[in-house]
Amino acid sequence: MSAEKQNYLKLVETLNLHSYQYYVLDNPIISDHQYDELYQSLLNLEVDNPEWVTEDSPSQRVGDKPLTEFKSITHAVAMYSLNNAFSDADLVDFLNRIEKDTAKQRLLALSAEPKMDGLAINIRYENGIFVQATTRGDGKVGEDVTENIKTIRSVPLRLQGKAYPRVLEVRGEVFMSKKSFDKLNSVKIQNNEKPFANPRNAAAGTLRQLDSKIVSQRNLSLYLYGWGEISDDWQQPNQYSEVMACFETWGLPLNPDSKIVIGVDGILDYYQILSEKRSQLAYEIDGIVYKLNNLALQKTLGFTAKFPRWAIARKFPAEEVWTDLLAIDVQVGRTGAITPVARLKPVLVGGVIVSNATLHNLDEIQRKDVRIGDKVIVRRAGDVIPEVVEPILNLRPDNTKLFVMPTHCPECDSEIIKEQGKAVYRCIGGLFCPAQRKRALQHFVSRKALDIVGLGNKLIDQLVDENLVNHPDDFFKLTVEQLTKLERMADKSANKIITSIDNSKETTFARFIYSLGIPEVGEVTAANLAQYFKELEKLKNAAIEQLIDVDDVGEIVAENVSHFFQQTHNLEVINSLQAQGVCWQMPENRVIEPDSIFTNKVLVITGTLASMSRSEAQKILEGLGAKVTGSVSSKTDFLIAGEKAGSKKTKAEQLAITILEEDDWLNMMENKSHG
Repeated sequence: MSAEKQNYLKLVETLNLHSYQYYVLDNPIISDHQYDELYQSLLNLEVDNPEWVTEDSPSQRVGDKPLTEFKSITHAVAMYSLNNAFSDADLVDFLNRIEKDTAKQRLLALSAEPKMDGLAINIRYENGIFVQATTRGDGKVGEDVTENIKTIRSVPLRLQGKAYPRVLEVRGEVFMSKKSFDKLNSVKIQNNEKPFANPRNAAAGTLRQLDSKIVSQRNLSLYLYGWGEISDDWQQPNQYSEVMACFETWGLPLNPDSKIVIGVDGILDYYQILSEKRSQLAYEIDGIVYKLNNLALQKTLGFTAKFPRWAIARKFPAEEVWTDLLAIDVQVGRTGAITPVARLKPVLVGGVIVSNATLHNLDEIQRKDVRIGDKVIVRRAGDVIPEVVEPILNLRPDNTKLFVMPTHCPECDSEIIKEQGKAVYRCIGGLFCPAQRKRALQHFVSRKALDIVGLGNKLIDQLVDENLVNHPDDFFKLTVEQLTKLERMADKSANKIITSIDNSKETTFARFIYSLGIPEVGEVTAANLAQYFKELEKLKNAAIEQLIDVDDVGEIVAENVSHFFQQTHNLEVINSLQAQGVCWQMPENRVIEPDSIFTNKVLVITGTLASMSRSEAQKILEGLGAKVTGSVSSKTDFLIAGEKAGSKKTKAEQLAITILEEDDWLNMMENKSHG
């Protein structure tokens, strides 16, 4: 054998070792870039020397040509299914059938393994080389999916070591991780294709692909849990766990969450532990498989016509069930977002009776084609809010109805609008809507708004719960007597709060606009609106075209402002605020210094400035003719970055915008003219 071919065989061995370290042990010893370089070297050698290509070469994980069909294969050893246990009592009965003597039963050792929610597979090795993979099928005959299973990187194409039998069939579960499932569905949605309902369906659909190149892109995984045919040239150990330990030394992937438990206490403890851990696992499971560890006892117990007597699957409460979708209502969130909610025929899901489930938004309803009256699949995982996965189309009645988004808020009757470029519908009765009450009140008293000291979130919660404050104008009707009746509120504190409320009545037009909580209207935009319109009446009556003329106001913001002031409820609260004495001076015209380096430049200020507040810096810059905006875009000329500058600075770097640290900006200010 030539030295060059020996180098090739060594390269195959090295790459397979690195795949084992990465995909099975999750402990890579070289970088992805280094692996890619080695793999490219392998491909170059195989192009020049095609006769060298071995069955276990990493290049053989993806077939050259798509299959036209799957061939049927008869299993050498039948693949049985498992009997199910749905309660602790069922598990106790299972143990009683194995050993009636309580004392001996307490000493029984069993393997406990997560029951993967995937597809059973039989993989055959001959002389350590992967030669075939077959689906379970009906237990006796399955389909040849060899090329597809080869794409799973954790499955070795050649077993490690030398002590393996001449023929070895290993069995396990092919599955798709939650991360891979989310990635696959994201791509499908982007391509306007129907996404898979769950990881099991995705794994099954992937394994049915005739083109292994497609399979290789979907990142399937596999854990082993048993075996089929094993040639008699190997001395089999006495314990199931010892056989699995051999598999591990041969480079085969085992589930790291498997363990040996003892007796009924061990069985029940493991069930509790895995139930709590379930939602944090990287993959879906639907139960636990318990198997006797003693192989001689397994052989004695044998099989029924369908199941082994020495193993059982303890199923978790179903996380997906079918039920009837009776109606679709909407709920209003704290920010005014409108969420469609499915009203369901009550059904047990994951151990909890579910009668409501989220439908996310109208786009999702239309994409999934969910209709009122459908039979639907409902999913509940852990503490996650139940959701409607999809309708069962072949059971769709003739009298289903399409859902129509309401035009007015069910809480306050304000108009509902769809945000441009987003899937969100929103109630714009922010000052009046009960669902948005606490958040609107918290915003109204915040430092950049009316700045009412002493009115923290907990106190606002109390005021709302006691029905003392429903809308912002109610703050100005509070009395010391009312406040002192609240929990932990003394006379001194109550008087301070009333004084703070009174002092807040004299504000600025910009602060007042900001305090209203109009969607997308931040501090900078509020200041620009105040400077442009000067008077509240002009702002309330402004057409969208006028609003767009204001600096930092685009079409979306203009529509939000216009819609806000069209709501009768909002106007009533504003009128009441003015009646309670909330007022401001007309904004002075900005005196712009001519011929400044910042004249007509667009700036963004981010982070914390040491020498002044951001609002003070903004006033200075606007006096120099700059336009200060709240967001970074390709039109931004400078970004002034204070301490802890975050995402805005990152975006400015990506757009190659000039970034000024505070000292740089202050130095420019000293020489601010062009001359």
